[in-house]
Amino acid sequence: MIVIVDYGVGNVGALVNMFDFLGFESMASRDAGEISRAERLVLPGVGAFDRAMLNLREYGLIAPLEDTVLLKGVPLLGVCLGMQLLGESSEEGTEAGLGWIKGRSVKIMPPSGSVLKVPHIGWSDIKVRNHSRLFDGGGADSRFYFVHSYHLKCERAEDVVATVDYGGELCCAVSSANIHGVQFHPEKSHRHGMALLKSFVERA
Repeated sequence: MIVIVDYGVGNVGALVNMFDFLGFESMASRDAGEISRAERLVLPGVGAFDRAMLNLREYGLIAPLEDTVLLKGVPLLGVCLGMQLLGESSEEGTEAGLGWIKGRSVKIMPPSGSVLKVPHIGWSDIKVRNHSRLFDGGGADSRFYFVHSYHLKCERAEDVVATVDYGGELCCAVSSANIHGVQFHPEKSHRHGMALLKSFVERA
């Protein structure tokens, strides 16, 4: 069972619908027992970093997530803000992140005089930099849909799986053992997103 963590800041319905379309059984839940029994976990997220971390703490979800992901080794995919939460902190707030990926989220800063706007909204090509099972199903060098103002800046180059060029190379996908994250929205990225989610379920 794929469990999409429902902690009040993500569009869980769109992910459930996408997994259903792909033929995979999934559910949205904030129940610790359901999380501990999951075969795959998805941590979605939209909005502010601090609010998301506070919600995870208030719902008592950090301990079951750590047990399931860090101790049991269940694969997890962070999506959009969910990927940023995998890091240690964010310029957007003061709360500590999960700390599963060494790094900090920073605001997108296009070069002076650039016509690029923040937030970065829309379709962009990505470039795969390091091997990850996320892209084994054909999602490499594809286009994905983005909506974000911050991006995760990793300390370890080997954790950066893919980048997007938006006034400079920004990390847009990470992998470290069973922990994965994507800054873009696979559930809004049509066939490219379907390929990535399928790879996460079948290969991660």
